[in-house]
Amino acid sequence: MFRREMPSHQQPHEAPQQQAPPPQSYETHPEYVQRRIATNPAFAHKLSQMRLCLSPLVQVNTGWVHPAFPQSVLHFWLLTDSQLEGLASFYHQRTPSTLSRQYPCPINWRSDLPLEEKRRKIGRFIGLRGCESPIILKTEEEIAEEARMARLREDEEMWRRKNAPW
Repeated sequence: MFRREMPSHQQPHEAPQQQAPPPQSYETHPEYVQRRIATNPAFAHKLSQMRLCLSPLVQVNTGWVHPAFPQSVLHFWLLTDSQLEGLASFYHQRTPSTLSRQYPCPINWRSDLPLEEKRRKIGRFIGLRGCESPIILKTEEEIAEEARMARLREDEEMWRRKNAPW
C-alpha cells in the first residue's frame, strides 16, 4: 500500500502532528546527554530504540494516513487518550464493520479502557513487539502468598512420603 496524505478539507478532527525531528547522532546531543551515553550503554541503547521510525498504516478504503499516526517509537509512547481514540476510529477499530477485519491485526476496542491498555492495543494493531498481551504484575503480597503455598505443598509431600514410603 502507498501512503497518501488526506486533502486538508477531509482531515479528521485531530490536531496536526508535528513532524519527527531528523535522527540525531550522538555528537549533536547536549553535553550532559553525551556524558550519560558514554557512562551508560543501556541509556544509549534506549535512545536508539526510541528513535526508530515507524512505517505508517494506511486506511483500507482510502489509503490515507491518520495525522496523529506516530512517526517514531517515542511519538507512540507520547500519544494521548484522544489521539488513541482517534486512531481507533480512523482505522475502523472502534465500531466493528466490514472494514474492521481487513487490517493485518484487528483489535477489539473499548473506549472505557485505561490509557495504557489503549496504548497496548494500538501498539499491537500497528505491529509493535511487546504489545501482544497485557502485562500482569503481581503485588508483593501475592508473590509471598504463592511462595507460602508452594512451601506448604512441599511440606505435605514430604510428610506423605515419610509416612507412606511405598
